[in-house]
Amino acid sequence: MIIDRFAALATANAPGQEVRQAAGNVGGLMRGEKIPGRPVDFSHGDVDAFPPAPGACDHFSKALAAGGRQAYTEYRGSADIRAELSEALAAFTGAPVSRDNGTIITPGTQGALFLAVASLVNAGDKVAIVEPDYFANRKLVEFFGGQPAPVRMDYLGGSEGAGLDLVQLKAAFEAGARVFLFSNPSNPTGAIYSKREIGEIARLAAAFGVTVIADQLYSRLLYANQTFAHIRATGLPEERVLTIMGPSKTESLSGYRLGIAFGAPAVIERMEKLQAIVSLRAAGYNQAVLRTWFREPAGWLEERIRQHEAIRNDILRVFCDGGLLVRGPQAGSYLFPTLPRLVVALHDFVRLLRHQAGIIVTPGTEFGPYPNSVRLNFSQDHAAAVAAGRRMVEMVHRYHA
Repeated sequence: MIIDRFAALATANAPGQEVRQAAGNVGGLMRGEKIPGRPVDFSHGDVDAFPPAPGACDHFSKALAAGGRQAYTEYRGSADIRAELSEALAAFTGAPVSRDNGTIITPGTQGALFLAVASLVNAGDKVAIVEPDYFANRKLVEFFGGQPAPVRMDYLGGSEGAGLDLVQLKAAFEAGARVFLFSNPSNPTGAIYSKREIGEIARLAAAFGVTVIADQLYSRLLYANQTFAHIRATGLPEERVLTIMGPSKTESLSGYRLGIAFGAPAVIERMEKLQAIVSLRAAGYNQAVLRTWFREPAGWLEERIRQHEAIRNDILRVFCDGGLLVRGPQAGSYLFPTLPRLVVALHDFVRLLRHQAGIIVTPGTEFGPYPNSVRLNFSQDHAAAVAAGRRMVEMVHRYHA
């Protein structure tokens, strides 16, 4: 039983795994093997191409100088830092955030997700999840003995917003699901849920007594003319919604492993108790880096969005010209193209991409039943990313059935 439970956490396709760094380079090539361009690891963003927001190192150094006062913060994280964050997050999301009983700083948003699911899901519980959605969602639900209730997202169908099947969502709640877990903007598709979709999720959650976990990691990286509806601003009772955010992606602070969960005081309390056992706290010195979040220099965020939008547009053009079916992301840095029928299985094609083209992608099967899709994080060097996109199209044509 224990073996089966841990088998559900398979990490072979997790970003940065050593298996991908084999033979001494990022492409995982055999020694002496040549590729027609610079290797690109699309499994995660490149913080060399997009360095952290200014001031992070300075705040870390000041925290180090502060010694034990900063090293051994409260289990929930430094009260001073949470006070600053609660104001910024309330202004950003459009609803009050309590610094005392409504916030917790965690070791990355992944840590927040683990703690949240552990705090809400018991063996046998039904949990509504979206397909496709972040690969850890299903794995964590299953690890804690929950029963995933998939809700389809028709992200390619031209529907309003993300294309969430609200009929299926209601059916999942009627069948007993009391937790709904989803990412917005969507990882892996880059779709943004419309205001109507978010309103309906909130209405159904309130009607059925469901607690919503909203992973909004990319909600600051919105492209031109896009708007974002925060579910916590819909009037859904505070105890029914937990939001997860962090500065690891848009702000390139992933190396500091910082996340924050806010809302649902009873859930936050459980998360704190569990964090006190699992990791004690988010790394004390690192927490100080959060003082840069939402306080970047004027124009910094706009420029970062502009750079990502330019990369997105160029790779989309390459993929569309090459015959790949893909939705243009409205936010974030992910593409989730559908491949044509190939003469090899998806996981074999993923290995061929690595060894023959120096490209690392995440197979679509990590996000649900998508054996013809792959996910790419295009937060990379612009020229290298576009060149890798062209190589990927060439590989698709080479192995087309």
